Amino acid sequence: MPDLPQLLLFIAAGWLLNLTPGPDVLYIVTNTLRSGVRAGIVAALGIVNGCFVHVFAAAIGVSALLATSAMAFTVLKWVGAAYLLWMGVRLLFSKASPLDLHAGPAEPDLWRVYYRGFLTNVLNPKVALFFLAFVPQFIAPDASNKALAFLWLGLIFNINSLPINFGYAWLAAWAARRVHAVQRAMHWMDRAAGLLFVGFGLKLAMTDNPAP
Repeated sequence: MPDLPQLLLFIAAGWLLNLTPGPDVLYIVTNTLRSGVRAGIVAALGIVNGCFVHVFAAAIGVSALLATSAMAFTVLKWVGAAYLLWMGVRLLFSKASPLDLHAGPAEPDLWRVYYRGFLTNVLNPKVALFFLAFVPQFIAPDASNKALAFLWLGLIFNINSLPINFGYAWLAAWAARRVHAVQRAMHWMDRAAGLLFVGFGLKLAMTDNPAP
């Protein structure tokens, strides 16, 4: 484990990174606006658990393989891009349903919300490469067990991301309760989110393979 100043720096850097909007934040906010804060929290849990897969993979060397093997990176990149594009197209062509402002948010399928958030991160090789690039900077060169140190830091990073992700869910729920225009235009927001997911998918598809 790093010393206390390094650990505090690691936590602060993690919070700043998690505050940056991206596919994770978009997924949390979209589900919160559609189905309430509970769906947003479940979406956040799915996303964080997807990150745990990459933390464990990096600790045992799978992420190193992604960083050095063009074939492995390309396969996961295209699978992840296809998944993001599928989510985007599904939102773009979703049917608009009448929304009763007095009835509250629609009852969500929480399991579906969870596993889609989980897959959003598991199928994105850029998440694996992020952990591989970011976490080792805070591991002492003379650490006796670097894999264990990596796991601990990954655990800390993911747990510390929860307040940020939950905060996005609560903020979106607060906005939805107070801005009726947001609720009346949910199907347009679905389409905007769909365009963004398509954009994220295309961006991932065009990501260069890591240099060997």
